[in-house]
Amino acid sequence: MAKTIAIVEDDPDQRANYADAITKKGYQVSAYGSREEALEGFSQALPDLVILDIILGEEVDAGFQLCRDVLARAPSLPVIFLTERINEIDKISGLRLGAWDYLPKPISLDYLAERISSLLRINEVRAEQDEARVSPTARRIGDLMLDQDALLASWQGHRIDLSGTEFRMLAKLVRVPGHAVSYETLMNATMQSLVTNNTINTHMRNIRKKFEKVDKDFAAIKSEYGYGYRWSSDA
Repeated sequence: MAKTIAIVEDDPDQRANYADAITKKGYQVSAYGSREEALEGFSQALPDLVILDIILGEEVDAGFQLCRDVLARAPSLPVIFLTERINEIDKISGLRLGAWDYLPKPISLDYLAERISSLLRINEVRAEQDEARVSPTARRIGDLMLDQDALLASWQGHRIDLSGTEFRMLAKLVRVPGHAVSYETLMNATMQSLVTNNTINTHMRNIRKKFEKVDKDFAAIKSEYGYGYRWSSDA
């Protein structure tokens, strides 16, 4: 059965272009022009992935509100922000809400389709994974287990659902435990443009919070002031 992609975009031409390109890739598309329309649609059935603009009509932060609402219903649902608002504060806000990706307009439709495909593959592997089974690609670092196939981490046997960006940053951080990893290296790991130190700090806060949900004493991620971060092998 084809996956359903929801597009929330108030510009009718852009909405039609996105919907056409995604439909050609074999997905079903539900397209909405306002926050109200999207909320009504989500109340009937949740999609497999959501693409959100931030500004919808006169509502300058409607996309942020929608992200908050939909992730309250389905915390593991992949959400992509696709927007002209590319300043650092907006990007950090989107990441803090739990978005998996934050993409700037204009965007290549082929690239957008590839990002959708990649995030759906990750989510599908996670959903199908038997937690008792250890993946052949899994790597153990003390109490941490990293599964490269599902971009999935576990801590002391508890699953940690990280976004793809968060997983790549964590994998880079723990490659050599105990060694400091620079902001520049972590920026490269995000595979995103317009990344700053503050963006990296936000990602790291989100990663820490997810670990702290299963271990209130989690303290393996150490800040190296002015340089980057370090994974403490003794934590």
